[in-house]
Amino acid sequence: MTLPKAQAKPIRFFKGGVLHTLHDVAPDRTLLEVLREDLHQTGTKEGCGEGDCGACTVVVGSLQAGKLQTRAVNSCIKLAHSIDGMALWTVEDLSAPDGRLHPAQEALLQCHGSQCGFCTPGFVMSMAALCEQAGDKPISRDIAQQALSGNLCRCTGYRPILDAACRMQTLPKMPLATKVLRQQLKDLARSAAAEAAQAPKPAKAAKAAKGNAGLHPGAVPPFAQQSDSAYLAPTRLPELLTLRHVYPDAQLVAGCTDVGLWVTKQHRQFARVLDTTRVDELRQVDRYPHHIAIGAAVSLRDAFAALVKDRPQLQSFAERFAGLPVRNTGTLGGNVANGSPIGDSMPLLIALGSNVVLASVRGYREMPLEALYTGYRQNCMAADEVLAYIKVPRPQRGELARVYKISKRTEDDISAVCLALQLHLQAGKVVQASIGVGGVAATPVRASATEAVLHGQAWTEATVRAAMDMLRAEFSPISDMRASGDYRREVLGNLLLRFWLESQGQTATDIHRLNLELQA
Repeated sequence: MTLPKAQAKPIRFFKGGVLHTLHDVAPDRTLLEVLREDLHQTGTKEGCGEGDCGACTVVVGSLQAGKLQTRAVNSCIKLAHSIDGMALWTVEDLSAPDGRLHPAQEALLQCHGSQCGFCTPGFVMSMAALCEQAGDKPISRDIAQQALSGNLCRCTGYRPILDAACRMQTLPKMPLATKVLRQQLKDLARSAAAEAAQAPKPAKAAKAAKGNAGLHPGAVPPFAQQSDSAYLAPTRLPELLTLRHVYPDAQLVAGCTDVGLWVTKQHRQFARVLDTTRVDELRQVDRYPHHIAIGAAVSLRDAFAALVKDRPQLQSFAERFAGLPVRNTGTLGGNVANGSPIGDSMPLLIALGSNVVLASVRGYREMPLEALYTGYRQNCMAADEVLAYIKVPRPQRGELARVYKISKRTEDDISAVCLALQLHLQAGKVVQASIGVGGVAATPVRASATEAVLHGQAWTEATVRAAMDMLRAEFSPISDMRASGDYRREVLGNLLLRFWLESQGQTATDIHRLNLELQA
C-alpha cells in the first residue's frame, strides 16, 4: 500500500563541483537509491543495506563554524534529503580531470588492496575521508584500523588495505575541501535562507507558532515553505517543538542509523519525516561544573569524544560502538530514544547516573535515563515530545568506572552483553554503586539489587563474589542468535569479577590491541 505523501521540497547539493537540484524525492528514499537510480552513479555499491558492510560508503561535507567538515557515511541508510545544502563525494568524484588517481585509489593500487573489487569503492571513500582529516599528519596502523572499522572485505584481507591507508600520506595531495567549495556552500546557505524568509508561512504552522510564542519569547520560527513539506528539517529548537506539535505522526529521525533499516529491511514508508539533526541547540555539548549536557543531535562520534574527555578509560569502548561511518551519522539522542535492549550507550549512561531532558511546546521535564523506558522499544514520551538533552555527571574523586562489551566481532557488531559499573570508594568501602546492563532484559536496565548488595560493604573479593551471585540472579536473559541466556548470566558475573581484579591493579590482555600480523 502506498501512503499519501506531502510534497517534498527540492534537494540541493554539490557533487563533483557541480550543483545538483533534485525534485520530487520521497522523504523516505535513501541516498544510495538516489545515487544509483536517479543519478546513475553506480560506483557506490549496495551490500548489506543496514550500515554494516561499508560497500555503500560515501563522503559528505558540511560547514561547521565556517569550516568544511568531511566525514564518511553509509549511503544505504542515510535519507537523501539529509544532504540538502551539503557537499557529496562518491568514488566517481575522486580522480583528477587529467586522470590522476586520488591518493586513496593510488595507494590501494600500489599495495594490491583489491581482488573482487566489490568492497573497494567503500574502502576508497573511507580512506579518502581519513586522508582529508589527517592533513599532513602521518597515519598510524591504529588510526587506519579505526577509520576502516565500518568496511568489510571478504577476499583481499586487511593487511594490504591497511598498508595502503598508511601509505596515502606519502603521495601527492588531492584535497576535497577547497576554498571554492567552501564559498559555494556558503552561497547556497545564503540563498536557501533568503528563499525561506520570503516564502509565506503555512496557516496551520503559523497558528501553532503564534500560540507558542509565549513559551519561547522572541523565538517564533520562520517556518517558510518547509512547514508543509514531506521532509522537515528545522534549525532551531522552538521550531522543532512546534513542528512536533503540529505533526505528531511524522517519523522523527536523528541520524537514521536505525530508522534507515526500517526502510531497507522492513520496507516501511513515511508520509512525512521530521529531522532533528540540524537543530542548533541540539548539536552542542555544554560543560558545567558538575555535569555535561549533550544535545540529542550530537553525533555518536562527538558524543563519545566528550565522554572520553572526562573519562579516558572509555576510549576503547567508544571505538567499538558500530563502525566509524555509523558513529559519524548516528546520534546519542537517537540511540537513547530508540531504547534497544542491546544499545551500547544506555548501560554506560545509566551507570554514570545520567538524566534525560524531554521537551515540547508545553515545556521541559527531566528524569533518570532508565525511567524513560516502559517496555521493549517503548518509552514514556508524549506524542508531541522530543528527547532534547542527555545530562551526564562529571567524575568525582574516588570514582571507579568501567564498561565492558561482549560481542562476536571486535568492531561493527552488536553486544550480546554490555555491563557498565561506577563505584565510589571511601576508606575501602563502597559508598555508592551504580550498574547499567544491556542485553539481559526488554530494555536497558539498572542492576538495583546488585547495587544494594555492594552498598556500604568493604571492597573485597568476598563482597564481589556475593554481588556476582546477585547479578546473575537478578535478570532472566533470553537465548538468541548472539548468546544463550545461561551464557549471558555467567558472563555478567565474570565481568564483575574482572572489574574487581582491575581495581586491584591486575591488567588484562587486550585482545583487541594484539599485533597478530607476521612481519615479512
